[in-house]
Amino acid sequence: MTLDLFSFEFFLLMGSLLILAGILAGKVGTRFGVPALLLFLLTGMVFGSSGLGIQYNDAGRMQDLGILALTVILFTGGLETKLSDIRPVLGPGIMLSTLGVLLTTLCLGGFFYGMDRLGWAPVHLSFPIALLLAATMSSTDSASVFALLRSRKMHLKENLRPILELESGSNDPMAYMLTIALIQYITGGGEGAWTDILKTFLLQFGVGSLLGYVLGKLTGWFLNKVNIGNESLYPILLLCLVFLTFSVTSLLQGNGYLAVYIMGVLVGNRKIVHRKSISTFFDGITWLLQITLFISLGLFVNASELLPITGFALLSGIFMILFARPLAVHLCLLFFPRISMNGRHFLAWVGLRGAVPIIFATYPLMSQVEGAETLFNIVFFITLLSLLIQGTTLPLVARWLKLDEEIKEEVSLFGVKIPKHTGARMEERHVDAPMLAGGSLLMELDLREEELVILVRRGDRYMVPKGKLELAVGDILLIVSEHNLSR
Repeated sequence: MTLDLFSFEFFLLMGSLLILAGILAGKVGTRFGVPALLLFLLTGMVFGSSGLGIQYNDAGRMQDLGILALTVILFTGGLETKLSDIRPVLGPGIMLSTLGVLLTTLCLGGFFYGMDRLGWAPVHLSFPIALLLAATMSSTDSASVFALLRSRKMHLKENLRPILELESGSNDPMAYMLTIALIQYITGGGEGAWTDILKTFLLQFGVGSLLGYVLGKLTGWFLNKVNIGNESLYPILLLCLVFLTFSVTSLLQGNGYLAVYIMGVLVGNRKIVHRKSISTFFDGITWLLQITLFISLGLFVNASELLPITGFALLSGIFMILFARPLAVHLCLLFFPRISMNGRHFLAWVGLRGAVPIIFATYPLMSQVEGAETLFNIVFFITLLSLLIQGTTLPLVARWLKLDEEIKEEVSLFGVKIPKHTGARMEERHVDAPMLAGGSLLMELDLREEELVILVRRGDRYMVPKGKLELAVGDILLIVSEHNLSR
């Protein structure tokens, strides 16, 4: 029997082994504080052309996978973003996701250009190409930030977490538009390009915002009205609507990434049917796409080609982490004095790069920009450096700056929780002697009209709350209050 290396079964086998290896590496790495996403990248490199020899060098497919993954990642990020959390930080969040991206591009681009003038760049970097290289790395990566903040269960003071999540979820469109605009300028020879760039920016932001809002509102309404009858189909229906929103927006020259993020925020902050199954589905598929994307990016890069650019990329990465990002953050937050200096230092440190810069670095490859292969390798190396240095030190830096906040989660004696979006409140109330003054039967308890006892615990026993159940001091009542449901 011979093994067909080109069969679908062999492809499925290798794909399964790669994802399994990545998950196991992530499990081991997180014990030592290493970001799982970094280990997924390294897993791909181990199996790639410079490791075990798997060849994967199709830039077009890599870009398509990146678009698919980023669409779902951004939507899920929006879906889990609470408007009540981000409303107080809209100002600094939007400043960081727009002006911050532009300032990072200009600062880092100037550094690249200066390195070229000194003869230290591995490839010729004209000023437009230097800006293009900087633009691909100008945004923090939503996948990395969401994954790290949530996997580490970090609780930060000064509303820093909502700022970081808002920035990382909304700054990719700005970086994308800068990247596309600079590619247009470089490949078009610069003639009349600035007018086209301005039109592109206005069209991308305008159409992306409008369609994201309109389709987000329609999606929430449609989910509640469609009445399919099969709960399992609702997450699939929503996924189809996410891709529909992205594709329609992109075809109309808008920014699809911005549209799906806005759509996610609107859907996530509305009461929708089968929210639990929808959230579980999108959490799972987001992780699958993140793992697949990071492993594929690791496979795509040729590790041996990173050696010639190591010195330049290392110096550039350190400059970005210690100077370009902090400068952009501090300038953007000049008009927000409520954020302390320690808070600004922390926001500057959480400038994580990840899959997004690497995906954006495939656009020069597809547009055949001069030296695009070297640019891609530089972006990849700096991403590894960012995940390694910044990703592993987030909890340490938060503690050092005294911004970490210990949250003692209430332990439920019943092991029952009610989703926050329902508006209901659950309370565990201990029965004492004054409560039984009017009678010891459950029906004789003096409860408010909106309160309902759903379970009674006595020692290790659980009892169904019937009206004639006789209560005793020390019993614990699980009470649901409906007073918020109408709000």
